[in-house]
Amino acid sequence: MAPNAPSEARSLEDPSVWVDLYGDYLYRFALARINDPTLAEDLVQETFVAALKSRRNFEMRSAAKTWLTAILKHKIVDCIRKRQRERIIDNEEALDRNLEAFFNEDGNWKIHPPKWENNPVKHYEQKEFLDILFDCLSGIPQRIARIFMLREMEGLTTDEICKVMEISATNCWTMLYRARTALRSCLDLNWFGRGL
Repeated sequence: MAPNAPSEARSLEDPSVWVDLYGDYLYRFALARINDPTLAEDLVQETFVAALKSRRNFEMRSAAKTWLTAILKHKIVDCIRKRQRERIIDNEEALDRNLEAFFNEDGNWKIHPPKWENNPVKHYEQKEFLDILFDCLSGIPQRIARIFMLREMEGLTTDEICKVMEISATNCWTMLYRARTALRSCLDLNWFGRGL
């Protein structure tokens, strides 16, 4: 699919606008998966560097945002693989000593471990929901989306938002209402209406 607007094509030719156009979205995308702000920033920077090196090979079959997100996904996967490799315990004797503290000589638990409350499916669904939420946010006017993000994700008060965005409180409330209405409609279609 070819880029859908002249600004999209221009953004591929001018990497200096990538951070302004896609930086926030890519950072949120990475943070939702890595849960480490510093590492998320590093991954986005690596994404921009990789894109800069390979932009001549980009065939423009998708939007620049989609292309950059695909690069970021690969960076995230590489990061997760690296983390898992680093967690592997090389010293089996140390592992055995640690395990001995939990079991008696018959191999039974000395103290039963607590029930594991972690639910991997819920974590996956939360990340999937955030993907859809950010896609829905990208479909509403940028200024309205920004106000929604300031309120709901950054926790700013109405007064703080008004100062940042240079708007009145009434305008802020109106724009938040519009954002919530548009997001609800988009989420009804793309998340709640999927029969989950």
